Order: sequence, then structure tokens, then C-alpha cells
Amino acid sequence: MPHFTYLIIGGGMTADSAVKGIREKDKSGTIAIISNELHPPYDRPPLSKALWKGDKEETIWRKTEEHNVELFLSATAKAIDVKNKVVTDDIGGKYSYEKLLLATGGKVSRLPFNAEGINYYRTYDDYKNLRKQIATGKNFVVIGGGFIGSEVAAALAMNGKSVTMIFPEDAIGARVYPADLAQFINKYFIEKGVTLLNKDGVKNIEKQGNVYSLTTTSGKTIVADGVIAGIGIKPNVELAQSAGLQTDNGIVVNEYLQTSEPDIYAAGDIANYPDASLDKHRRVEHEDSANTMGKMAGENMAGAKEKYTHLPFFYSDLFELGYEAVGDLDSKLETVEQWKEPFKEGVIYYLNNSCLVGVLLWNTWGQVDNARALIAAKASYTKDSVLNILPKP
Repeated sequence: MPHFTYLIIGGGMTADSAVKGIREKDKSGTIAIISNELHPPYDRPPLSKALWKGDKEETIWRKTEEHNVELFLSATAKAIDVKNKVVTDDIGGKYSYEKLLLATGGKVSRLPFNAEGINYYRTYDDYKNLRKQIATGKNFVVIGGGFIGSEVAAALAMNGKSVTMIFPEDAIGARVYPADLAQFINKYFIEKGVTLLNKDGVKNIEKQGNVYSLTTTSGKTIVADGVIAGIGIKPNVELAQSAGLQTDNGIVVNEYLQTSEPDIYAAGDIANYPDASLDKHRRVEHEDSANTMGKMAGENMAGAKEKYTHLPFFYSDLFELGYEAVGDLDSKLETVEQWKEPFKEGVIYYLNNSCLVGVLLWNTWGQVDNARALIAAKASYTKDSVLNILPKP
């Protein structure tokens, strides 16, 4: 049975960042990654952004193997013997460790239909499969009006495909954006040629040959060459639960990213961590969180004792529009909008009981660190006083 100083379960961006964090503190300790993917770690955001705008596929690879790491790919960790510090995979492999990181991320939410080939769009292989489909297909359905759904729909439309979006909310991003901005995005997507079936759902999907037939809950029938579902993920907690670790909407960690077992850490999409700026536990499913949290988990596994206090940001590209955002963005919160040009360039502030908890920088750049500092200050604002609080970049 191979023994490793550091063992990482999961092969995504968090795992790669952890390796680099470890190597900053420990140049010689042995490291292994167990991943159920066929590929070594890669950047996920380009799969729905830059690769559709002409970037080369080779730019996504993170070159984890250059840091003296042993990769066990196409293997799924099935059990953790916490007492003896041994992990067992699905093909009978066993690995002992001194420090363990769980970077197991999430598993996609799936539709209750048996039609083969629905693309749940999360991995590099999902991207490759969609590329194959658009080589011959013309008509595509995207199910979901959130982060992934809107980006994939925009990417396909920019590549000359006919796209229909189906989602239950009134507007794209309705759970995040203020209502007037969400309605603008609806109109913007329609102007770009995307058909929207909002306030609707999918009743059935059947596949006949290479063609899909969808029936919506409102009774519409759509024929498509491909179906992409971006309906969210659920944290992959089963392994942690079977090991007796504390879970609650992910794996619960402390400020040092340790689980209820001090030699086992968790980071990335899976980690429910104490956010110092927002004074609550939360789980974040974005690139910046994966990179920063993974790196600090690696450093702490290798002997550092640093508290994770980073307030992550996230970003999106929708045709010619783009944004960066920090903190809690929830359309149910009180919002204050400040537009330089309505819906084209501006800032939206999110308030909870007069406290600034989120900032949406809509086509406004160079302000992420300033937004972080304002949220961390935990000051109280009125609708008037919150305006113009961001300094000029």
C-alpha cells in the first residue's frame, strides 16, 4: 500500500491549488491525487467562456504533474478509515496518508428522464461532446437560466446556433439580479437570437436517433439536436458522511479549513466554511474560491496555521456584457442600483438590514478589492449613503 504525506481526493482546480500551496511550504513531501476524471486538473471557467471565443484548449491545463505529484485518474475514493488513515478506491486500491484533503466538489443535479446524451455540462469531456454536436447540429435547448445555463446559451448563440432556453423563473438570473436588470437580460438574449421559455419547465424528453423531442410543462414541443442542462450541483458529501465527518450543506470546516477530524481538510465547492466578512457559514461554487481556499488548505496541511478570511469573487461573460461580483448576491435582498449607463455599466449594492453584503460590478472593472474592503468593514448604509462609496479605480 503506497503511503503519502499528503493525499487529495478530487482532481479539480481546488486540488491543483492545494498542491501548489503544499509545495510552497514543503518541497519534498509526497503528494497524491485520486480523481474520478480521465484528465489531470484543468481550469473549468473557459469551458463556458473563453474556449467559445477562440482560446485554445491547451490553455486550460494546470500542469499539476510538474509539482512532483502522483495522479491516480479514473479512480473514485469509496471509503476513509479515519483511525488508520487509509483511503480505499472503487477498484480496490488503498492509500495511506498523514494529511488528507477532500476536494470532492459536487455532482450535477439530473433531470428525471431516461433520454441518453443529455449534457449536464460540467467537465472537459462535456465540452468536447458539445463541440462534436455543434459540428453538425443547428438547434439546441438549454435547460436552466442560472450561471451555467446563461453562459452556455450565449456561447452557442455566438457560434451561430439556434438556442432555446427553458427555465422556471421569470427571467435569466432572477435569483441573483434585481428584477429590472433580469428583465433587461431577457430582452438582450432575445435580441441576440435566443428563444426564451421562461416560467416554464420540461415535462418529458425523448431521443429518436440523434434528435431530441422535448415537451414543456406549458404544452410546447421542441425538437433539438442537443440538450444541455445547467440546473446546479449538490455537494458530494457521501464519502465524508461515511467517515463520520460533520456535514451540513457540504463538509463543515473551521477557519483553518479543518474538518471535524483535524488531519482531514476540505476546500472548494464542497466546503462549508465560516466567512469572516459576512459572519456566517457558507459554501461557494466559483473559481476564485477554489483557487484561494485550495491553496490555503495545502499550506495549512504543510504546517501553516493561517485563517481563511478571503472573500471570493466570481464573474461571468454574456455576449458583450460581463461582470464581477463579491459577497452575497440575492435578489431577495434590498438592492441599490447606480448606473453610468442603464444596464450597460454600473454598480449594484446588496443590503441586508442596512449592512452591505454584496456588490455587483456590471461592466465595471478594477473594483473587486475595493468592494471586498467595503463589505468587510460591516458598516451600515441607507439607500442614499451607499451610492458613490466605491472609489475611482
